[in-house]
Amino acid sequence: MRAIAALALACFAAAAPAQGWPTKPARIVVPYPPGGGIDILARQLADHFQSRWGQPVVVENKPGGSTIIGVDNVAKASADGHSILMTTDASFSINPHLFRKLPYDARNDFIPVTNLILLQQLLVAHPSLPASSLADLISLAKRKPGTINYASYGSGSQPHLAGEMLKNKAGIDLVHIPYKGISLAVPAVMAGEVQLTFSGIASSIGPIKGGRIKPIAIGGGKRSPLLPEVPTFAELGYPEVETHAWFGLFVPAGSPREAVTRIYRDAKALLDDPAFRAKQLIAKGYEVVGSSPQEFAEFLKADSASRARAVQISGARAE
Repeated sequence: MRAIAALALACFAAAAPAQGWPTKPARIVVPYPPGGGIDILARQLADHFQSRWGQPVVVENKPGGSTIIGVDNVAKASADGHSILMTTDASFSINPHLFRKLPYDARNDFIPVTNLILLQQLLVAHPSLPASSLADLISLAKRKPGTINYASYGSGSQPHLAGEMLKNKAGIDLVHIPYKGISLAVPAVMAGEVQLTFSGIASSIGPIKGGRIKPIAIGGGKRSPLLPEVPTFAELGYPEVETHAWFGLFVPAGSPREAVTRIYRDAKALLDDPAFRAKQLIAKGYEVVGSSPQEFAEFLKADSASRARAVQISGARAE
């Protein structure tokens, strides 16, 4: 894969400076339905931007096609900085390796602006599963290969890739059960339809505290302050099991340097606000990032390479 970082820097440097940007209403395109975590944060950002920019900023939800519809809409928008894409790792780290052909070039059609947050997922289990630690789970799976299943929300989704990477690195056989939506996997585990799934903290912490599911491990380099008793895959010896999602901002390639700088600076100001950070981000299990365009580009390069390996191991393919 060509260096996304070099591309971002080239686009950033070559863009002509805008005069008094923004000069008209702006929009944030979210390739997901209304109501989810990314949509809520997008609307908070839109309100924040509008108050700073003196221009209307609206959120446009364009779900469908594994985020492809919304991403393509922004790829083909005017490169004036007034069309902003807010999406997840699915669009840039996973889809280029999952789909044989995309209607846009993920490497060349966008400038990364900022990675807003990381959201680490937990491996959770039904209480009846006779394993309360990762070591227990691996031991059980080796004794009874093919008898433990895990839910995901589709081939190539983050839970699917994490599950297949765990199988590969631990040398175990788990059965993949794909569901049709992100909201179905945790209820399936709670109901005992499946034994395991990977889920974000926000949707897991209530059932965990209520004893309806139990946590096994969490992704990332450090434990969550919301669930400090849950170890990370890395500390348990499986750093390759990456479970994170991220929410990031992008603009079309060639967008004005002033627009990129302004969007990044003002987004970071909201992330750095102590009250907003504590109540709206950390309380939901988000890890605040707020990286610069250059830092985000470097992160994307590494994240895409890691997900490419996971897609290859999983055998997932979308058409």
